[in-house]
Amino acid sequence: MSIANQLQGNVKARFNKWVNRRLLPKRKQTLNNKNLFIFPSKAGLGFLFVDFLLWLLGTNYENNMILGLAFFLMALFLVSIYHTFFNMAGLQLEFLRSTPCFVGEQGEVEILVSCQGEEGKESIAISYDSGSSVIVNLINDNESKIKLFVEAKHRGWFKPERIDILSRFPLGIIRCWSRPDLDVQILVYPKPVEGSEMPVSRGSENEGELLDASGAEDFYGFKPHLTGMSPKHIAWKQYARGQGLYSKDYVAYREQKVWLDWDALQGMAREQRLSRLCYWVLKISSTQQAYGLRLPNVEIEPNIGAEHKLQVLKALALFEWNQ
Repeated sequence: MSIANQLQGNVKARFNKWVNRRLLPKRKQTLNNKNLFIFPSKAGLGFLFVDFLLWLLGTNYENNMILGLAFFLMALFLVSIYHTFFNMAGLQLEFLRSTPCFVGEQGEVEILVSCQGEEGKESIAISYDSGSSVIVNLINDNESKIKLFVEAKHRGWFKPERIDILSRFPLGIIRCWSRPDLDVQILVYPKPVEGSEMPVSRGSENEGELLDASGAEDFYGFKPHLTGMSPKHIAWKQYARGQGLYSKDYVAYREQKVWLDWDALQGMAREQRLSRLCYWVLKISSTQQAYGLRLPNVEIEPNIGAEHKLQVLKALALFEWNQ
């Protein structure tokens, strides 16, 4: 690492530390002179350099036209500071909701951007470091809902970095920005990893609603033999003992309740087990099969439906999770 990069990293780390003390996490924040920062942009620095050269040239040759142009450009620069700052001042940001996702996917964050009064806000870019910017213009409306996306790096409650909000309006020579923390949290499920066998443990053998099913394999008892019944099911032993002519009765049971079991994945690391269980939750939830989840100190009774699926996924996401 070069000395310049190391120096830049140290300056950025100190600035972020200072920002963390100054801008505390809140779900709703208003931008003002306490949390807005303003500085010339790269184009603005070039603008100042050209203006300085004009002033130097006009002074050296005692040319009033050039001096007048230099003073005019400096006045334009100073007025631009005012307009750029007040284009951001008074803007309100409020965290509305986040959408759960899986590790490695893009988590969705919905934010309400608003302002008060009749003065509009233009060309304001809002983003996370790793995501694309959303440009907000509040001209005819005083509020707008936007969605930002950020990569979920770990399971559990994932807290993204601060939001970057920036404007160079109107001339692009002044850069006004802020980095508010809206106390955003995204529920992140384990990354699904396909497994060859479902990690299940079944409940009692005869579980579920009883069904008549001739030809089924589960023996249920005897019933009197009637004409038309299959001779294959005649209880010949009972008939030989003189107990009468009976047929063997076979039944089937409706689908058994399946337990996705942590202990069925012996020898695997914790995150690998959670990823494997997550895969099978998605797989089995697409059917009408009732399923439950067994984790150490956690048990969710078998059920079906979208609400049950989300409950199971949340249990996997927060299992032994430490903030």
